[in-house]
Amino acid sequence: MSINKYFPFVFIYFFVNSVALPFGLIYTSLLAPIFYTWILLTRKKDVLLPFLAVLLPFVIAHLFLVGVDQPTYFTSLLNLLLVYISCQAVYTFFKLCNDPEQIFRQIFVINSILCVVAAVIYFTPFYSLMWAEQEFTSGITEFLRMRMFTYEPSYYATLFTPIFLFFFLQYMFELNTIRKGWLLPMLILPYFLSFSIGVMGCIILSVLFTWLIYFPKLTAKRRILNSIITGGVILGFVLVVVVLFFRHNPLFTRIGNIFGGEDLSGKGRTRDAFILAAQMLEENNKYWGIGLGQIKIAGADIVRSYYKYSPDYPVTIPNATAETWAIFGWIGLIIRLGVEIFLFFFTTVWKNYYRLLLFLFIFFYQFTGSFITNIAEYVIWIMAFSNIFPQFSVRFEKRATLSHQMTV
Repeated sequence: MSINKYFPFVFIYFFVNSVALPFGLIYTSLLAPIFYTWILLTRKKDVLLPFLAVLLPFVIAHLFLVGVDQPTYFTSLLNLLLVYISCQAVYTFFKLCNDPEQIFRQIFVINSILCVVAAVIYFTPFYSLMWAEQEFTSGITEFLRMRMFTYEPSYYATLFTPIFLFFFLQYMFELNTIRKGWLLPMLILPYFLSFSIGVMGCIILSVLFTWLIYFPKLTAKRRILNSIITGGVILGFVLVVVVLFFRHNPLFTRIGNIFGGEDLSGKGRTRDAFILAAQMLEENNKYWGIGLGQIKIAGADIVRSYYKYSPDYPVTIPNATAETWAIFGWIGLIIRLGVEIFLFFFTTVWKNYYRLLLFLFIFFYQFTGSFITNIAEYVIWIMAFSNIFPQFSVRFEKRATLSHQMTV
């Protein structure tokens, strides 16, 4: 198998982007100056100035109207610019790469091997290399979840989602070149080991909504219908067994805590995040926000008081939408959601199953987690608004299936 010239950068992004770096710093951001030069040489136009033009009113408002801690503000601004340049590099890569499917397949194979390695390491004293020990929910502490080589299990699960949805659609449309006996377990295993309830929940919602939108067309396909029936029977059987014999398992405990309002992680990533953002805006400027990097300064006392944290406890808002609201105010939040909705219609996302799944997933997920410099989230947005895999286009799907059958 040949190696695509872009593969080393994709490998860095997916597997080792934060290895041996301080928290919050990633290699793709450090490579941003090189990416920027490559973009200028390749696309023959500057991509940074339009973004700076959008940010300029906020910078002026934050510096002269709101008032910010300037060293922290400009450090955070620089970080945001580096992430933006990295995202432009990703977009340029997708425009130039002739065979992204090959790279997806290579990443999938390597990830599958590493998942097996992680499963073995779980039982050794070296488990911390690929596993994170966390409080999973109220009543369940020191729970191990696979994070691969990233800093957090849910971040890894988000990274894997475009890969999962690609091969999931390949299987459903009978386009898969990997045997299903190998494909399906290796698609499920990363989520089973990382155990990210938020990511899995958003994937299920995106699949369900896509199925409902194209219900007659999708349900008419034999493999999809068989998968729904078989999956429903297996799920029902597993649920009966688990309820009867393993009722007090971590998954059921967390689901019960979520519905009972006792899951601190779930509340912190959803309801609490918006409550804290609202309180920060009440004490600052609700239209322009409190400014980049100011949550840990202007919002620190609010967060620590709300959770009764110690004075030295680091504070964040672990929700991309709520964080956008706090940092950029109502104006920033409206721009964020407005751009997403505009690009959904402008790029006709609904005409491609893969793009629709990605859009629905990340649209839901931004209200349940993530953060504004999360490059994994932006890569999914870029893929949702780009026609990377036309074989999943709604009107060409039948033709692609027939072509695949003729070549098999």
